Amino acid sequence: MKRDYGQFCGLAAALNVIGERWTLLVVRELLIGPARFTELADNLPGAGPNLLSDRLRTLVEHGVVEQSSVEGDGRARQYHLTDLGEELRGPVLAMANWGLGFLREEDRAGEVRAEWGFLAVQSMIVESAIPDVDEVYEFQVGEEPFVIEVRGGAVAFSRGRAERPDLTVECDADTFVRVGARMLSPFEAIATGDVRIKGRTESVRRCVLLLGLN
Repeated sequence: MKRDYGQFCGLAAALNVIGERWTLLVVRELLIGPARFTELADNLPGAGPNLLSDRLRTLVEHGVVEQSSVEGDGRARQYHLTDLGEELRGPVLAMANWGLGFLREEDRAGEVRAEWGFLAVQSMIVESAIPDVDEVYEFQVGEEPFVIEVRGGAVAFSRGRAERPDLTVECDADTFVRVGARMLSPFEAIATGDVRIKGRTESVRRCVLLLGLN
């Protein structure tokens, strides 16, 4: 039986859909991009296939997720967020950023994926610190490249490499999360070689302020 709080309240209604264990982590994976069931299962091994199927079924029933064909493979299906599901991006990113403050060193024994850096960096943006100059920052977190582009006072994110970045940052996923959680300052990580940067000092400073890491 599905959980129903029986309350005439928007928060309770939202939790009826996404409040079950693992559901928001399914949403997190789909915020990174569309994924097949097997990919979701690989990235959420603790969920188990039956529980994962149940969570996906609930999200599909409520119009948060839908299935589509895979280009080049007519038989394969993948899951992706609907427009309704995409509306969760802001709340999920805000929750992820809030949760960074609860991470502790012992949590490093758990799984970490480079792809999560793409969402983490979006959650860290400080709107009041958006540079008044146009710049492009490229991050290489493990094997996952992604880009922050500042244009006309607006910030855009994309996966992949930048053509001519003003700043490049390289590190592994563990280091990226530790810096984001303020377990390690970016300058300490640079000094130890855990973070490698290439770019002008001014660009480094603006990027650090943008991500609230000063």
